Amino acid sequence: MVVVREPERAGEGPVDITPKEYAVRTMAQGSESGGAFRVSADTDTLVFSNYSDQRLYKQSLTSSTIGDSSPTPLTPDYGGPIVSYADEVFDARFNRYITLREDARQSTTDPITTIVAVELDNTDIREPEVLVGGSDFYAFPRLDRKGERFAWIEWSHPDMPWDKAQLWVGYISEIGESPTEPKWSSKGELFFITDRQNAYWNLYKWIFFDEVESNNEVISVYSWDAEFSGPLWNFGMNSYELIQSHEQNILIACSYRQNGRSYLGNLDDVQSSFSVLNIPFTDTDNIVTLDDHKSKAVAFKIIWSSSPDFLKYKSYFSLPKVIRFPTEVPGQTAFAYFYTPSNPDYQATQEEKPPLLLQAHGGPTFESCGILNLSIQYWTSRGGAFVAVNYGGSSGYDREYRERLLRKWGIVDVNDCCSCARYLVDSGKVDGKRLCITGDSAGSYTTLAALAFRDTFKAGASLYGIADLTMLRAETQKFESHYIDCEKGYFERSPINFIDRISCPIILFQGLEDKSVPPVQARTIYHALKDKGLPVALVEYEGGTTWFLQSIFNVTLYAENIKFTLEQQMVFFARLVGHFKVADDITPIKVDNFN
Repeated sequence: MVVVREPERAGEGPVDITPKEYAVRTMAQGSESGGAFRVSADTDTLVFSNYSDQRLYKQSLTSSTIGDSSPTPLTPDYGGPIVSYADEVFDARFNRYITLREDARQSTTDPITTIVAVELDNTDIREPEVLVGGSDFYAFPRLDRKGERFAWIEWSHPDMPWDKAQLWVGYISEIGESPTEPKWSSKGELFFITDRQNAYWNLYKWIFFDEVESNNEVISVYSWDAEFSGPLWNFGMNSYELIQSHEQNILIACSYRQNGRSYLGNLDDVQSSFSVLNIPFTDTDNIVTLDDHKSKAVAFKIIWSSSPDFLKYKSYFSLPKVIRFPTEVPGQTAFAYFYTPSNPDYQATQEEKPPLLLQAHGGPTFESCGILNLSIQYWTSRGGAFVAVNYGGSSGYDREYRERLLRKWGIVDVNDCCSCARYLVDSGKVDGKRLCITGDSAGSYTTLAALAFRDTFKAGASLYGIADLTMLRAETQKFESHYIDCEKGYFERSPINFIDRISCPIILFQGLEDKSVPPVQARTIYHALKDKGLPVALVEYEGGTTWFLQSIFNVTLYAENIKFTLEQQMVFFARLVGHFKVADDITPIKVDNFN
């Protein structure tokens, strides 16, 4: 089967467009399926399903190239004709090809059918993006003339399409969008949070005037450069609540983050007015009592505190300062919380700059917050400076900031951490010869990558450190299975494959029952650095999982492990980089290759 062009002039014959090595035929939904090709009149481009391997190919149809244009593949090679495509349409707005996909990789008798989008720029062949899935069968994916609305037919077993099917219409946004937290009001309005307009997670509502689709409307409730929600890591998020005032207006009690701080406020939906509640917290998770008009906070109460006597140490506390530093991208900046050393009993000389401990947070789409963290105060009260970096990819800013890390984990986060450290050195705030880095979970990957691929830091501490991205990708749960996809291969970004590049001391902490990060990764790094002659220490916790929790019911062991880890990090950095003796009575563990 070939595609044939009709003659353009009298006396000319038809022209076979398909080269003899190819056949235009799809095996989707049976051997006699149609919809195996489509031509774009706007670009003189043909896309077709090739019979032998069932891959999609693109071919130019300009007069000068017919007969000379060799088709180029658009879809991955799966080693055989086990994934088929059919019934397609060009999406000129996003330069892609929307088509049905029948995927028999898991089952040849019950293949999975979806509607997918295939990139027409085939310089980098990627897995097609699934647009619609969940039903057994699909047909007729069709776009409107503007490319904004998308219709299709779907049905499922045991029905045949002539017995029972459904017609669906979806909307295609100009940019990526991440809606979250939908809630219905008593008036039948659908409130939700999304980042569609100004790239921040703001409140919107969908007004349903009647059942006629064209009369429905999505409007912004309040547009502001602030994040009214966060990444959907957990079920049950509740960033806002609809409450009724005495005037029967809908008021929205909400929390939001702006410039690294949490706030509570009330939003009047009718007046489109906003009032911030006056509470003295930087990160909010408290009960607030409102007045009769639901417009002001009249009282707040802390219902529980992990450290009820912490105020007696207030004079030792270092308050965080938000800093904005330049990244490696010209004109671009990132954020961090910087803590200076603070101890009323001691004062350093003016000539001495403090050592720095830089922390890379987990996630990696988490956020460091400016809150009282006694682990940070432990370091700053003993003479060290501390910085918690919100590298590109962190939440709490906007969509552009989050997307900096997309497919660039191990690059952007590492670059930003190094840029932050250099910024503090150049600003005269810390000692450039005593720069240390630490992190846990995803932050430990950033730590190890910074030590393997950069020479900024003089020592590091890895807490259940991710060193092998290939293993992580293979064994992680479904939710995060594509979260770490990257432009370069996993091998090139895995520190475990480049241990020979590490040139400074490292202390490793590892739980022996950790399923996410198997102990073999920490042991491999430990033995390689030991053989290399670098100072290295490995601490293993029996029965420990993430954060070395030996038993979820044994809080004492949990606390002891945290305390021991914190103390050994301190004494390790003090002995190998800081060149000072810690004030605490701590027995240091053995450090190989260090006297």
